[in-house]
Amino acid sequence: MAQKSFEELDLCNGFLFSAAMEDPETCQLALECILDCQISNVTVKTEYNVLYNNEFKCIRLDVLGRDEMEVSYDLEMQNENENNLAKRSRYYQAEIDLAGLKTGESYEQLKPLYVIFICNFDPFGKKFYRYTFEMQCIEECFPLNDGVKRIFLSTKGKNKEDVSETVIEFLGYLNNSNDTYIEKVKDAKIKRIHEKVKELKKNRDLGARYMYFEELMKSRERKGYREAYTEGLSALVKILSNFLPDVETIYQTVILQDIYSQVSREQVEECYNQIMTDSKNNSINIQ
Repeated sequence: MAQKSFEELDLCNGFLFSAAMEDPETCQLALECILDCQISNVTVKTEYNVLYNNEFKCIRLDVLGRDEMEVSYDLEMQNENENNLAKRSRYYQAEIDLAGLKTGESYEQLKPLYVIFICNFDPFGKKFYRYTFEMQCIEECFPLNDGVKRIFLSTKGKNKEDVSETVIEFLGYLNNSNDTYIEKVKDAKIKRIHEKVKELKKNRDLGARYMYFEELMKSRERKGYREAYTEGLSALVKILSNFLPDVETIYQTVILQDIYSQVSREQVEECYNQIMTDSKNNSINIQ
């Protein structure tokens, strides 16, 4: 699949999402769509940064907003299901609570908190657009009232009768951030978000940062693939060396594997020699 240009990105893209949500108005509008309520005077800051280099100091991964009632909102876009959202939401809650309570302050000073994951998949397989979790007593089913809600939104939901049209339109917009989709949208908040996103895409500096970021990610993926490829080859040669008599026989067996069909005899021999050297050194150390 060809890489999209910055102008072609949908809001579900992690880079564009984080950049868009840095704007207080855009973040506030998104939260109002998600929570189906009005929110006032949202301020935004970034709590989690990844440092790449001095020129492009950080790519912002999470968005932390706070309204005038001092309610905090941790807002994240999640495109891949890593099957760890429950524990991640627990960790993020702990991090935010830790940062929000100064030494000597009472626990009563902890402010209400929403931890929100917007998922481009169904995180729990129930085909819901929105999953909301709160702590409660198992025996009597009454709430703990600790002030924390964890919300997981899914773009793959099917239960239209249980959520507002605004939620459905907003989730649809994440994967269709274009003029054609927005013409069918009724909610003014989503239309305004689209206007802000279009403005953002005109920012040439941000577009350059996106291209740089993508190149960094591709470079990291290529490096990771090469390392995994080499480690896999070494492991395969080590296993075969226990059963086959020589390098040539090992090589002929290795190239029967699709993933290593193009590997050279020299590469196999290099792995074999390293394995033999390591085995000899280990034997000496044991003695």
